[in-house]
Amino acid sequence: MKKRTMRLGCILLSTVLLGTAALTGCGQTKKNTTDTKKTESSSTKESAKEKKGPEIDGLTYESAMDLEYAEGFQVYYYKDGYKMIDIKDDAKFLVVPENQDVPDGAEEDYVILQQPLDHIYLAATSAMALFNAIDSLDNITMTGTQASGWYIENAVKAMDDGKIKFAGKYSEPDYEMLVDEDCDLAIESTMILHTPKVQEMIESLDISVMIDRSSYESHPLGRTEWIKLYAAMLNKEDAADAFFEKQVENVDALKDFKNTEKTVAFFYVSSDGTVVVRRSDDYIPKMIELSGGRYVFDDLTGDDSNTSAVKLTMEEFYAQAADADYLIYNSSIDNPINSVKDLEEKDALFSDFKAVKEGNVWCTGKYLYQATDIVGELITDMNLMLTGGDESKMTFLYHVK
Repeated sequence: MKKRTMRLGCILLSTVLLGTAALTGCGQTKKNTTDTKKTESSSTKESAKEKKGPEIDGLTYESAMDLEYAEGFQVYYYKDGYKMIDIKDDAKFLVVPENQDVPDGAEEDYVILQQPLDHIYLAATSAMALFNAIDSLDNITMTGTQASGWYIENAVKAMDDGKIKFAGKYSEPDYEMLVDEDCDLAIESTMILHTPKVQEMIESLDISVMIDRSSYESHPLGRTEWIKLYAAMLNKEDAADAFFEKQVENVDALKDFKNTEKTVAFFYVSSDGTVVVRRSDDYIPKMIELSGGRYVFDDLTGDDSNTSAVKLTMEEFYAQAADADYLIYNSSIDNPINSVKDLEEKDALFSDFKAVKEGNVWCTGKYLYQATDIVGELITDMNLMLTGGDESKMTFLYHVK
């Protein structure tokens, strides 16, 4: 605690004096583990069982986690309860069992996660539902979202009861609280990549940082399968397996939806007037396909492979989506729209869209992005939309008129 407190004082002092988040030589700071340990995961679903895991000095490899859809991570198991988590294009983490020693030299190659991990700062909102699904909210003591921003009932209750505290948003965490609460892991969304100095400051306090990259998964069940990663950290693999298989069954039950060949645009309008859509290989277009529709963008990749979103000018969006059969406004990022007029006020060009003229404008609820655990419901909603089904049975979508 004394070591962390001294470092915190240094950081706060440099921030006040310089007006920036820069770290300026006040004692020895921990290396930026995410930068130095970046690696491209070599695991694939086909080779997970066959391939021998990475050799770690002092440990005996046993097996690899069996993954069905997720492509962004792999978990390797070693004797005596050690585990290695390899997150694609990011860091490698060595999970060390409680009361066990860190293997000699491991800190040079891995971010160390010493169990028990029971003082987690969760800034990645999409992960809360997964922790909730394996009954592990007790492991989270701090979050980057206010109680009013959660749509997960148990998370709201935990905050109301004081079991989970608000420790500042991801870009402005309360470093003093992280230290005082003995934070052992900060789980961040990819938004932290836009504020790298914040990540450096957290790591300089000897707090490990893990970036949830589940939003990069190409299949909606791949995103949900990240529950297995978090379960591995908490020794709750059996609970995660049971939950995930139930979600697979739910989605498999929807596989007989016939394709309507109707096109769908999924988007929101940012404050600068650009239209933000999803890459064609993202999980949202896959949901549209599973529901019986076609994503209006056939081959949209964007310029940045490190994001699942693509920004288009209104003219670019109009050129490709004006004739889409359905428009779905993504309010999980922006504020919801309550009328077609709200949409037209964002840009007059929307009045010329086919879906607007034909009354086929829909909007998502704010809860959508946090609902990592119930992906089948959105697929069902989209199918009801495409087939003129009962709107009262929808979970996430509502008709905008």
